[in-house]
Amino acid sequence: MTLPDTIPVRYTEEEAEYLSLRPVIRQTFRRDELVDMILSVTGKDAKRIAQILRSGSILYHGYRYWWSGLQMEDADLAPLLAAYPEADPQRAFNPAACTAALLESSGVPPRHATEIPRDAASRRRWFKFHSFWDDLTEIAKTTAPVYREYSYARRADLYVTDLTAANIAQIVASAQTHLSRAARAQFSIPPEMSRIVWICPRK
Repeated sequence: MTLPDTIPVRYTEEEAEYLSLRPVIRQTFRRDELVDMILSVTGKDAKRIAQILRSGSILYHGYRYWWSGLQMEDADLAPLLAAYPEADPQRAFNPAACTAALLESSGVPPRHATEIPRDAASRRRWFKFHSFWDDLTEIAKTTAPVYREYSYARRADLYVTDLTAANIAQIVASAQTHLSRAARAQFSIPPEMSRIVWICPRK
């Protein structure tokens, strides 16, 4: 069986209470939109994807989505999933390809994560010859990032740099020097950060 081109979907905010009073929204998803969302949760795991399609329900970013169950088998999904990228640990890190960085605390999942968009962090203040982003990538030059995974949610390869105490002090000092007051408040760099996750979309 193949997936239909469009799938009627309902969704609402997930609540812990037994009775939810949140409004239910109805929307028609294209086939690729529904598969993209499921892949963001499961990764490229045909068995789990087929199970979720059959169950007709998924929790994604705080919303519960559901639809009439679709009777899919693992083999049915192979042609569809073949179009999606695979993780590639041999892919070399290229800082020029990164569009953002996550400053994460320890733990899985991390207790705290602050996203640093490259465009915002690359702006230079008056009389400054480099930027906050320059300082971040300088750390990557001295501590080679390690490949983590391909993120289907971000459509990007993720690389990780583990931070030393000296690295953390450098980042905090750079933020104070190069970022505006509003930006420092927005980024809210936590002292317990332990790693940088580099987000590098594939072309």
